Amino acid sequence: MIDLPYLADVCRTTDSKIVLLVVDGLGGVPHPDTGKSELETAYLPSLDRLAQHSAGGLTTPVMSGITPGSGPGHMALFGYDPVKYLMGRGVLEALGIDVALGAGDLAARGNLCTVDSSGNITDRRAGRIPSAESAPLVEMLNQIDVPGLEVEALPVQDYRFVLVLRGEGLDDKISETDPQMTGIAPLEARALDKGSERAAKAVRAFIAAAKETLGGREYANMAMLRGFSLLPDLPDFGASYQLTPGAVAAYPMYRGIAKVVGMKVIPTGMTFHEEMDTLEEHFDEHDFFFLHYKPSDSAGEDGDFQAKVKTLEALDDCIDRLVAMQPDVLVVAGDHSTPALLAAHSWHPVPMMISSEWTVGENMGSFDERACAQGSLGRIPATELMLLAMAHAGKLLKYGP
Repeated sequence: MIDLPYLADVCRTTDSKIVLLVVDGLGGVPHPDTGKSELETAYLPSLDRLAQHSAGGLTTPVMSGITPGSGPGHMALFGYDPVKYLMGRGVLEALGIDVALGAGDLAARGNLCTVDSSGNITDRRAGRIPSAESAPLVEMLNQIDVPGLEVEALPVQDYRFVLVLRGEGLDDKISETDPQMTGIAPLEARALDKGSERAAKAVRAFIAAAKETLGGREYANMAMLRGFSLLPDLPDFGASYQLTPGAVAAYPMYRGIAKVVGMKVIPTGMTFHEEMDTLEEHFDEHDFFFLHYKPSDSAGEDGDFQAKVKTLEALDDCIDRLVAMQPDVLVVAGDHSTPALLAAHSWHPVPMMISSEWTVGENMGSFDERACAQGSLGRIPATELMLLAMAHAGKLLKYGP
């Protein structure tokens, strides 16, 4: 954990390399027809083979019963207490697309969505409208004027955009306008304390203008905002662990998470195969890599069990290539579970495994929820995973006399 007393005293720099592969939305639950989860259903020969030579277990991203967002899930994997270091998704999305945020700038993550004639949400993601079609709509939102403030709306990817408000007296204690369900109208932004009244009023003005701007369309005819946040001040990941960390992530938000904790974000393409190319090209430059895989989470959120199975099988096709790079420690983990049966993030524990010269295997025959539950690492807080990776890499000294 990044707040472990004397952490800097027990960390040391070595030539060993750690790769942390985060499979977004990794965990699932059994399908009622088969009794098997997505991981158990998928054909994963490479991950299963790796599991036979790894130590396995389950992680709890926040605490038992709490469903984490992607931000808290990743922060926990990096060793930051996600309750202490809670931040809104807006800052992460903004940093992920290289928006220059200053102190006091308020950022929010936006969704283009579709509402019916009654104003009720029929699709929170506007059919996952492609970036080529959504970018002109976001440019229309960028023309909205909120008196007394500078407004910037920027496309991120597909239906997502970032809203940045700049001006005096803005705070981020604002309720979200996305109810995260369909069949009801978007919520009204409310100030959660007196210091956020001005910001909440500005958000309401922006949403009202967005409704008027997009209202004549059949789909992508409304916008919702969540993850209001200001630029945080966090302990530096590399300095805390005495690492030179690099991040390889196609999706902007995860580049934002890496950037906010001080990792060097390495430019890459839009596919995981391009991420692998980037990792190979820069493998000699860092002793720690955060590598992100997004498709599994998207399929889970869409409620498509078979599609999530296929995304896991596509990941498996890349595992041997990753192993061939010979990282001294390879960690396969997830930021949270996204069971397709729930079509949403969930509170379920997340499978993980660590492979190093010190893991000779513990007879895990496969990489899935049930097998990892029997692993020697047990069920641990996700915040402890970095310390285990560091120990396996020989990067931790003895603690105390």
